[in-house]
Amino acid sequence: MDRSTNLDIEELKMTREQYILATQQNNLPRTENAQLYPVGIYGWRKRCLYFFVLLLLVTMIVNLAMTIWILKVMNFTVDGMGNLRVTKKGIRLEGISEFLLPLYVKEIHSRKDSPLVLQSDRNVTVNARNHMGQLTGQLTVGADAVEAQCKRFEVRASEDGRVLFSADEDEITIGAEKLKVTGTEGAVFGHSVETPHVRAEPSQDLRLESPTRSLIMEAPRGVQVSAAAGDFKATCRKELHLQSTEGEIFLNADTIRLGNLPTGSFSSSSPSSSSSRQTVYELCVCPNGKLYLSPAGVGSTCQSSSNICLWS
Repeated sequence: MDRSTNLDIEELKMTREQYILATQQNNLPRTENAQLYPVGIYGWRKRCLYFFVLLLLVTMIVNLAMTIWILKVMNFTVDGMGNLRVTKKGIRLEGISEFLLPLYVKEIHSRKDSPLVLQSDRNVTVNARNHMGQLTGQLTVGADAVEAQCKRFEVRASEDGRVLFSADEDEITIGAEKLKVTGTEGAVFGHSVETPHVRAEPSQDLRLESPTRSLIMEAPRGVQVSAAAGDFKATCRKELHLQSTEGEIFLNADTIRLGNLPTGSFSSSSPSSSSSRQTVYELCVCPNGKLYLSPAGVGSTCQSSSNICLWS
């Protein structure tokens, strides 16, 4: 009975579907010579689509391989790239780095166990600018010279920060305890030199020389030249002048010698001197201040030998 019931239901469904199809066919307009068009991509269009899809797939694979190769060669990591490391305090470079364009930084530090080397094929220039972008200082290290352009240049000691050398438009100050010039030609000054003390090194001579002009030492309260353990010599080619406008010239020594003084001779009217060798002379002065020797006698013989004053 169940089988017969199922057959009846299926027959009813088929009859209903046939009725619906028949009704839809009657309602649709009938067209003569109806043509059927295929839906989809066929022929050369389909082959081109497959080719472009394949080309896109190959390009993606090549790009992926190149990206992996670049990451490996450049040593990209989470912390940075190659020798470049990004830290909390800034950027850290290890090894030799080359900059092709200007570098703007606030501070540059080297590692504690290695120096900081700045190298260039032409020169190394360090510029300092103010908030308006104007150049306030410049340091250039070139092949021929090291140039510094600023309002004031200072060199300080590393221990106490004392100024060792400073220069500005008005003066140059040297704050070192000793200034040592080791050149064979010494130090050349174009103008005057003011110093409270000039001293040579121990066991060395001090020499002040002007090869082609005069050497002048002036002081309003006096010039003192002292040789505590040696001789003092003053040598000149022409005249040696000792002049005191208001005071006196004081010679204080156990022995005072005047060498190469001219010796006067007696005139023909004066009595002849003894033929013995003369060992004692009289020091005479001409009216113009010239000194000469005259053979000593019982009295003064300067007048008798004063003919030497006529030659001066």
